[in-house]
Amino acid sequence: MKRRLAVTATLAATLLGAAACGSSGGTGTTPNANASVDGAGKTIKVWLMVDAQSAWSDVVKQAGDRFTQATGAQVQVDYQQWTDHLAKLDTTLAGSEVPDVVELGNTEMPKYVFSGAFAPLDKGQFENSGQWLTGLSAPCELDGKTYCVPYYAGARVLVYHTEMFQKAGLGVPKTYDDVVAAAQALKSKNGSDKQFSAFHMPGKYWYAAMAWVKGSGGEIARKDGDKWVGALSEPASQQGLTKWAELARTYSSGDPTKDETDQAAIFAQGKTAMMYANGWEVGAAQEQPKDPNKPEAGKVKTKVDGKVASAAMPGIPSFLGGSDLAVTAKSKNADLAAKWVQIFTDTKSQEGLIAKSVLPNATNLLDKAAATKGNEAAAQAAKETWFVPMAPKWSEVESANVLQNMLVAIATGKSTVAAAAKDADTKINEILNAN
Repeated sequence: MKRRLAVTATLAATLLGAAACGSSGGTGTTPNANASVDGAGKTIKVWLMVDAQSAWSDVVKQAGDRFTQATGAQVQVDYQQWTDHLAKLDTTLAGSEVPDVVELGNTEMPKYVFSGAFAPLDKGQFENSGQWLTGLSAPCELDGKTYCVPYYAGARVLVYHTEMFQKAGLGVPKTYDDVVAAAQALKSKNGSDKQFSAFHMPGKYWYAAMAWVKGSGGEIARKDGDKWVGALSEPASQQGLTKWAELARTYSSGDPTKDETDQAAIFAQGKTAMMYANGWEVGAAQEQPKDPNKPEAGKVKTKVDGKVASAAMPGIPSFLGGSDLAVTAKSKNADLAAKWVQIFTDTKSQEGLIAKSVLPNATNLLDKAAATKGNEAAAQAAKETWFVPMAPKWSEVESANVLQNMLVAIATGKSTVAAAAKDADTKINEILNAN
């Protein structure tokens, strides 16, 4: 299904409809980001994901400096890992000592909005709020109130090794058939190297596989009356899964049981011709940390420095991923927390993120992204995107690894596409419709 810039407005309607099933957003006073607060001696605690630490720590620092200058308060940023942040957040929110601001992925946000974990916010106090990307803002809206603020987006693109393409006499693929033909040509040219991947595709990379599903006209799940119904067994979805599996099995030498978290590091080794990746991974492949455990140690150029480019993936809609920021309902410094979010998501901060090859949180800033070297492909890809089912329990589908398990079964040949998809549909139905 083709979608422009972000998901359609029906997703917001889905959120509202889900609320009618017994869920409710946060209650209490709305924090005032514009309040005059003496923050001297106070410190707000912010939970950001590790991406900010490794890719745009300078943007975080600049926002923190501006926040301190405006309020007198300090900011303590604690960086979280994607692997365990939800379990950690659930445990923390159950207590009294909670972070003031929390970053969540846009697919994770609905669960917490419905459960009342976050404070309502005055949408008009946040810059560019009238043009927020729907894929980021829809999970924040419930019953006419706003419970989080879009932070940044990422559109996945085709990343390719320019030198390999030049030596093989290949141009930038214009159609999906061009992609497959290029992969075949590159595999033929480099087939003697067992570590070579014409197209690196990890088995657990569900953001990629579901893009293939969407590109074939399929769906993950859809609302049918009051129930959610898994749709991966439907013909169009199976067609997309089959195309994805053929690419992964034929042209990737990577471990079919792994996910995509280290694909930029793998590309940096110079044995990969193509991958499906976030726009910022073009830079990450060319500069890797000296010590992955110590980001402060700096980065070093890799073997592929100056040999990496990107283009919108032809024939495959891009997943509009990204993150939102929320003020916790239990925050003891809610006004200050809202002020920090206001600063960290304003145009100045967004321009800093654009310079790091990520997409901004608003449509009116996409032209700036497209005009920034390294962002052209992602900004173009953002014009045709897809998003996950906006179900209150969708994050539980992710946490249960339903899609990842299905894909590994397919990629390793342990199951047929039809059987694996049917099993995934059963699990999706159970989770999304659980009371």
